[in-house]
Amino acid sequence: MSGLLIKESPLMIIPSLAVKIGLSEAVILQQVHYWLKSSKHEFNGRKWIYNTYKDWQNQLTFWSESTIKRTIKKLEKDGYLISGNWNRSKMDKTKWYTIDYEKLMNLEEELMVHPAAQNEPLNAPDADMEEPVLDQAIPEITQETTAENKIPYAEIIAYLNEKTNSCYKASTQQTRNLIRKRWKEGFILEDFKRVIDQKATEWKNPQWSKYLRPETLFGTKFESYLNQRSFGSHKVREEDFDLDD
Repeated sequence: MSGLLIKESPLMIIPSLAVKIGLSEAVILQQVHYWLKSSKHEFNGRKWIYNTYKDWQNQLTFWSESTIKRTIKKLEKDGYLISGNWNRSKMDKTKWYTIDYEKLMNLEEELMVHPAAQNEPLNAPDADMEEPVLDQAIPEITQETTAENKIPYAEIIAYLNEKTNSCYKASTQQTRNLIRKRWKEGFILEDFKRVIDQKATEWKNPQWSKYLRPETLFGTKFESYLNQRSFGSHKVREEDFDLDD
């Protein structure tokens, strides 16, 4: 039996991701995700890891340092990889990295709209080439896909967390579904902020503050919350909540 067949820990990637962003990019992104899961470095609500290009090359020995540098820069340019400098000394230029998981969620939903793109084959690399070659399939961009990408999930949830001192995630599917429904009904970012502001003030009592959550605020009573003229003297009742949403 050959010692070249899965004797080491394999590098695994999702083929549909490789088709969409590139094989090299998918490998790097997966490797960053692997280390982020165990990272204890958290800044601005995100986990971060740090490595030099040489450090990455020591992990991915089948690529040159220049190939890794070029791939990382492309991921940064495309917005999937976020870089920063969280070193104690600003003279230290070691780069820190995290992943824009919200952008990946949008990409995942786009692939669900166009499932055929997941079945495109990956071309085998030529022996004399430094990098694998990928036959990229560009799915049809529909009006629905474009509209979906414009929904400010992250901004809405960040505002909710700020006003209610919560830690809700913009990537949760149920939360995204609620926001998407209201957005498709014609409501805009400012409407979401107004509802959050009104209810954060009205429901600040501990008895009701548990309802300052996406499933209540962005449910079927969203429009009535938005058009509520005054909440200063309004008596809170259970009927005011989307308890069954």
